[in-house]
Amino acid sequence: MRTTFAAQLFTLRNEVKRDFPGTLRELRKMGWSAVQIDGLHGYDAKEIAAVLKETGLQTAGMHVGLERMKHDLEAVLEEGKLFNTKDIICHSLPDALKNVEGYKSVRHDLREVSKTVTPLGFRVGYHNHDFEFHTSLDGKYALDYVLELDPSQPVYAEIDTYWVQKAGVDPLSCIRNYASRMPILHLKDMTADGKQYFAEIGTGRIDFIPILQWGLDHGVEWFAVEQDYCPGSPMDSLQLSLENLLKMEAEITRG
Repeated sequence: MRTTFAAQLFTLRNEVKRDFPGTLRELRKMGWSAVQIDGLHGYDAKEIAAVLKETGLQTAGMHVGLERMKHDLEAVLEEGKLFNTKDIICHSLPDALKNVEGYKSVRHDLREVSKTVTPLGFRVGYHNHDFEFHTSLDGKYALDYVLELDPSQPVYAEIDTYWVQKAGVDPLSCIRNYASRMPILHLKDMTADGKQYFAEIGTGRIDFIPILQWGLDHGVEWFAVEQDYCPGSPMDSLQLSLENLLKMEAEITRG
């Protein structure tokens, strides 16, 4: 399982802005097998692709804004080819789209992108937050509406455990809705106190062992670790998360 753990680079957005190549090298030394791209921060895609090849880091998808998917798709796909990934994931939505009509347009737009890229071997995904659980369409959460399966133009789930928990929904119950439709699962912990803040994996309230086991059994290819804000060095936080995940992996293997 170690080979399926990826560091989401939003966690290291400040470090990446200062030194993208150096940050990638440090992650590889730490023991990460892959990263999830979250913007290039002014760096050339070919330069980053070369560092990925040099270090042996794989790419567990790319987070891309919906507008860029719609209006800069050729460049997005070129980056996907350079980084050797087929997953392009809409990472969030502007406030103007967080309503019934907005979700209808988002579902339509993601399906249109999927219709274009699926024949080329790419997959379109959607990463949730808690706000998709605050709106209902057709008797279901907005998240389930956006991700409703159309086999001819599929949109894949990228469920984030923290944001599901934040919405008051059990993460394991949520991900069970997307068996074999979620190549990437976002692991993010929540503090066990009343603040419900971001925490390193294994230090908060979410039980990740059954989530990891379910992912292994139901088609998850990458477990991407993201921590939006860290109490100290984001590198230290990622190291602690990885150490705890490896302990969980050992426990699953023993079981």
